[in-house]
Parts: sequence; C-alpha cells; structure tokens
Amino acid sequence: MITQDKEKYAEELNQSISYLENLGYSNIKADIEGYETPKSYHKKGSDIDVTPDIVAEKEGRKHIFDLSLKSKKPRLLKSKWLFLNTLSQIKSYRFRLITKRGHYKFTNETVDAINLDSVKQMKF
Repeated sequence: MITQDKEKYAEELNQSISYLENLGYSNIKADIEGYETPKSYHKKGSDIDVTPDIVAEKEGRKHIFDLSLKSKKPRLLKSKWLFLNTLSQIKSYRFRLITKRGHYKFTNETVDAINLDSVKQMKF
C-alpha cells in the first residue's frame, strides 16, 4: 500500500500481521506503530522512499509482504510492487501480496497490468 493509504488501512495491516504470526512467521517488522520499521529504499533523484508494509522471516528465509488494497494512485502502487519484486529476486527473498475480500479484482487487474504473474497472493 502507498503512504497516502497508511492511516486508512491501519486495521487491515494489523489483521495481516496477526495472520502472519498465526502462520508461523517471526521477526516481523512492519510500517506501523508498535513494530520496528523495515528498511526503506530511496529513489535517486527524487523524494520518493519505498518501504515494504511487512517484512518477516520463516524457516530462515526473508519474506516481503505488501498489502494490496484499492488505491486512488495505482500507478505508484505498481512501481512499488515492481521494485519490491526485483529486489526480492536479487536478494533471494520471497515477495507476496496480501489482499482481502473486496479487493481481489483490483489486485488481479493490477498484477496483470504489470505482468507480475509469478507473485503469489495471500488472502485473509
């Protein structure tokens, strides 16, 4: 999710953190109060910072999660997902999208538009 939507979807972020804890993920870092903030990446030549919504570990492997919820700026969301997917491939991490009921169509259309068919979606 993009920075402008953080406050709007704070409850969904907390729900997804609980969901991941129940699945056995540990060392969870999240871009929300009460958790350590994941590492941010700065886009050179601009004032844009990219921060994953959730970073967690399971079985010794790092996983990057981003919430896929309806947004008024899908272009920013697409570029964030492309960046996080590329970063995950370079560093041998796993990149997943977390979505919930009412946002499946938006998620599928956005993923199809940027050809990220290899990214797995988790539904809670």
